[in-house]
Amino acid sequence: MPQVYTPKPTVLPAEEFDASADAATLRAAMKGFGTDEQAIIDVLCARSNCQRQQISAKYSEELGRDLLQDLKSELSGNLENVVLGLMLPPLNYQCHHLFKAMDGFGTNERTLIEVICSQSSEQLQQIAKLYEELYNRPLVEHVCSETSGDLRRLLTLLLTTARDPPSKVDRDLAEQQAKQIFEAGEANWGTEESTFSKILTRSSFEQLELLFDEYKKLTQRAIEQALNAELSGKFYEALSAIVEYVRMYSKTLENAVKSETSGDYGRILCALIGKP
Repeated sequence: MPQVYTPKPTVLPAEEFDASADAATLRAAMKGFGTDEQAIIDVLCARSNCQRQQISAKYSEELGRDLLQDLKSELSGNLENVVLGLMLPPLNYQCHHLFKAMDGFGTNERTLIEVICSQSSEQLQQIAKLYEELYNRPLVEHVCSETSGDLRRLLTLLLTTARDPPSKVDRDLAEQQAKQIFEAGEANWGTEESTFSKILTRSSFEQLELLFDEYKKLTQRAIEQALNAELSGKFYEALSAIVEYVRMYSKTLENAVKSETSGDYGRILCALIGKP
């Protein structure tokens, strides 16, 4: 069976945890003139999400203030976005961004792709359930109303179709799937997008890893090259996001963060991945 990379958490619960002390530290970092951004980073990036919720409760109970409101008033830009994101439970965070991407005029399709295409079937079910509870609207219906064409069909499949279980891995099937994708794309004039969607949204990630290997054996090209050659636009971005979720990045996350960020924003991201 192929070895699919399983991300390990870099933010673990603090062993010596005192929610009251952390609440006081955060208040001191924001009280008076100026803000001690590093103190905020040091506390919040070294606590699990559950511990952050306890800190928020203590902040309100003992200091009579709203932690999220204080953070909003003291921070700005990307640092503010990351910190406020840290204070939301993970599922709420995903739902918030999905709703924000579709609410009002226009649709941020890139956000829909980043959230929906990088989740397991179980995670998507949990997100869809909470989304309807929070916004009184089925997620799949909202997505359908805000997207169109191949992208809509792909996102709908991801939200409504459960992937095969990890144990369902078949080398012969992977060979057949590789041939199907080849015939739907590079082997013909034009592209059968539905074939790409059907296979990449239903197969387990372990099966997809086999498929990618078989595709390279068959065509001498990586699956990423096939997607780039045959597809375009947001549909291409969505399928590429699925492949990146399976492959992950060839360079380390630490190097990626350091090359793309700076200042407080870079420091908080490095702290989150355990690389201060």
